[in-house]
Amino acid sequence: MGWAARTGITAAIAALGAFAAQDARAANGAYAVDAADISEVGSCKVESWMSTASNTDFSAVANPSCVVDPFRPIELSLQTIRARSDGDWSTTVAPKAKTNFIPTGIGRWGLSAYGGGSFDAATGDALSAFAVVPATFRLSETMRINVNGGWLWDRTVDRHYLTYGIGFDWKFTDTLQWTIEAYGQAGASEIASAVQPRFQTGVRYRPNEIFSVDVIYGRNITGENANWITIGTTIRFPVHGSEPEHRRTGHL
Repeated sequence: MGWAARTGITAAIAALGAFAAQDARAANGAYAVDAADISEVGSCKVESWMSTASNTDFSAVANPSCVVDPFRPIELSLQTIRARSDGDWSTTVAPKAKTNFIPTGIGRWGLSAYGGGSFDAATGDALSAFAVVPATFRLSETMRINVNGGWLWDRTVDRHYLTYGIGFDWKFTDTLQWTIEAYGQAGASEIASAVQPRFQTGVRYRPNEIFSVDVIYGRNITGENANWITIGTTIRFPVHGSEPEHRRTGHL
């Protein structure tokens, strides 16, 4: 595999590995900009999505996660990513841990932090490490703004990047939510598109408390100047006997 191909795959892995594993009120799944919330302790979910690009790049992701409380609530996730970039295939694993410091609320900021890395499943080589601080401001029970800032280390070329993102979520019916977001990374790179902003927008259909499906259009989502279509699903396993958090609060 050539250097350019490997760098392109690493950029895709970094973008996918930084995707958030969030709760039912968060952007979550294939969206890149995370919300500050985490789920209830003891709850789990399985997110999965497939993305295909106009340049034939492809990725398939499975992301199980659970919230545990060893000393404070922590959401643990483990993404498995199968990706094709410039005709070359890779399989990576990207673990992540997230915790909330300031709960979100209408008219105020909530704050959390997460960190993790990605590894080549075939060789065991560490490919990247990242840390992100998501902040969420709730405009109302149905609208919010998510802002992310963080750091990414691409170990394959030993370069460090600042990462950023801003997103807007609007729950415009009882079952439909619209999300729009822009995000990216800033730093030196031989591939110009790798540091250009990325864009996604999509609609989530959630007919019940357990299941939801997303249809998303993206542009340059892994730094390759292509158009992407993503189909994603989320299956949730709430704590037995507890009322879903977004139903208790009325928030999206």
